Amino acid sequence: MSHLARLGTALAAAVLATGCAAPGSGSAPSSSAQAVAVDSCGKQLTFTATPQRAVTLDQSSTETLLALGVQDKMAGTANLKTKVSPKYAEAYAKVPVLSPKVLTSEPLRAANPDVVVASFKELFTADRAGTRDELSNLGVPTYVSAVNCPDGTTPPFERLFRDYENLGKILGVTDRATQLANEQRAVVAEVEAAGAKRQQGLKVAWVYSVFKGVPYVAGKDALASQMSKLAGTTNVFDDVAQEWPEVSWEEVARRNPDVIVIGDLSERGNPGDKASEKIAMMREHPVMSQLAAVRDNKIIELPGIEMDPSVRTTDALRAFSAGLDKIAGRG
Repeated sequence: MSHLARLGTALAAAVLATGCAAPGSGSAPSSSAQAVAVDSCGKQLTFTATPQRAVTLDQSSTETLLALGVQDKMAGTANLKTKVSPKYAEAYAKVPVLSPKVLTSEPLRAANPDVVVASFKELFTADRAGTRDELSNLGVPTYVSAVNCPDGTTPPFERLFRDYENLGKILGVTDRATQLANEQRAVVAEVEAAGAKRQQGLKVAWVYSVFKGVPYVAGKDALASQMSKLAGTTNVFDDVAQEWPEVSWEEVARRNPDVIVIGDLSERGNPGDKASEKIAMMREHPVMSQLAAVRDNKIIELPGIEMDPSVRTTDALRAFSAGLDKIAGRG
């Protein structure tokens, strides 16, 4: 039997033993008063006990669990894109890092998780953590962010808050989850109220990253598109049904945004990741440099990771709204 197969067999046995352990036994998860059932991206998950060995597959899900205060129930994390927010650094230091990059199945199974949490379905593939069905067959439930599974009716921020509430139920911290969701709903309401008073018709382009000189911008499916609407503006690429489509600088210029939001990904370290590099590209580009937004420095810099759905996205939303007010004050 291969090493990976032995790990899988051992994990299945461990999960089975855990599920059948008597309440109060040292190795078993704490018993729930009643089973907890949640829907996650088309799969119904049922927990008869509170998980004690959660593994997160990306930074956003890691920081969500840290915000919920369940670091003592985390068996590992992976795929850190940038430094963890200072507010979570102390808690993060207590959690094993299984991989600095995308986690694969062997180290995941070796961690003996009793739930695996991710922001993106794409992390559950055969060549990565394993498919959700494969892990389910080993007795390991998998939770995927509701933001990654749009239902056509629920706004992205409400799907994000649903994650907090679902994970709060799963991990036995419902009060903290409700508090976190309500705190962030208040930020959304604050920005929406400010947006209602803002000059109408403002157009915004969100430039997340630049690869080999080509910009990737927020499309209709990006949370940034809802952020634009909440702040009383329009995303100029709201007609593109993608999250972060590749476009050209010429196309950005053609749509003539009044404000440009730049994602700073400095800590990732790739060419063009720094906000300053992106701004320099725009100033040197023969067409982009002619835009009033570039000439008049109507540019808002935000941490790139906060432009993706995470527990930190309301920080970006509030900073975006404040940046719009600052730009308006220049006039």
